[in-house]
Amino acid sequence: MSFPYGKLHPKFLEKIVFKHLGFKRSDVILGPSKGEDAALIRIGEELIAASCDPISGSIKNVGWLAVNVSANDVATRGVKPSWFLSCILLPKNSKLNVLKMICKQMDLASKKLEIAIIGGHTEVSLGLNHPIVVGFCAGRVKEGKYVTCSKAKPGGKIILTKGAGIEGTAILAIEREKELIKFLGRKIVEKAKNYINLVSVVKEALTAFDFGGVQAMHDPTEGGVLGGLCELADAANLGIKVYENKILVGKETRAICDLFKIDPLKLISSGSLIIVANPEEAEDIVAKLENSGVKASIIGEMLNDPEERYMMTKEGVKKKISIPETDELWKGLER
Repeated sequence: MSFPYGKLHPKFLEKIVFKHLGFKRSDVILGPSKGEDAALIRIGEELIAASCDPISGSIKNVGWLAVNVSANDVATRGVKPSWFLSCILLPKNSKLNVLKMICKQMDLASKKLEIAIIGGHTEVSLGLNHPIVVGFCAGRVKEGKYVTCSKAKPGGKIILTKGAGIEGTAILAIEREKELIKFLGRKIVEKAKNYINLVSVVKEALTAFDFGGVQAMHDPTEGGVLGGLCELADAANLGIKVYENKILVGKETRAICDLFKIDPLKLISSGSLIIVANPEEAEDIVAKLENSGVKASIIGEMLNDPEERYMMTKEGVKKKISIPETDELWKGLER
């Protein structure tokens, strides 16, 4: 068999990847697990939260996304990201200005988040059509001062920040700019391109965690909001119920998805943050986020039965949801 583009479905992780994890060490508090964004490693009296991500679907903002996406994963633990390493892979005949662009973007993103770039690797590789950057990010935290997706509880209220398909909207607007301007007009496309500045969730993750009442947080990347919800539910072995009319989809996202005939709820959504909160504190967390300038809304709740995972559509139909086989971004980029 051959795999589709993008992140592998969890069933292949369980079947192959998770069966080959090297030496088992007692200082690994949380290793590779379904639905979890970052590892946790004990170093003395503290822990390190660490994660890595490749940027393979974007060309013009690959450096910016490499920092932000891996930093997001660390922040979902309630941990401030502090250090970043990159592996920059360039295609043959790459120009010097391409490397400069990537490094400047990583520098800008890291400074904005107060992250130090502490090392990495750069090379020209065979078989590439465009640059790929793999980012590794880490942060330090005290014992017990973090959250994991597995700690979500039945009845926990699901909060979503900003809306669906943020990263995908930006990538499609930037990589398919000329085509989109032709059909949608320059004004919508320029606004959609600016979504690239919304891809960080570090601010809202730390704001929510510091406020209190957070059970779990997850960064819905490939597979979009619906995929992210199912990943979180997998980690906690719970069900989910969400309401389609509660999930914000930006005007620009909707326009691009309608044009490419793709589902915004299954479009890569870095920039969105899924928070599971104690029911009695969920509204207060939303208010805190709104007061800090981050849009947020309660879109559903966690259920006790892991087989119950569904969305109530705008028409009132109960629709079962699952992790998509591939992200809608690839469909848009291939059109």
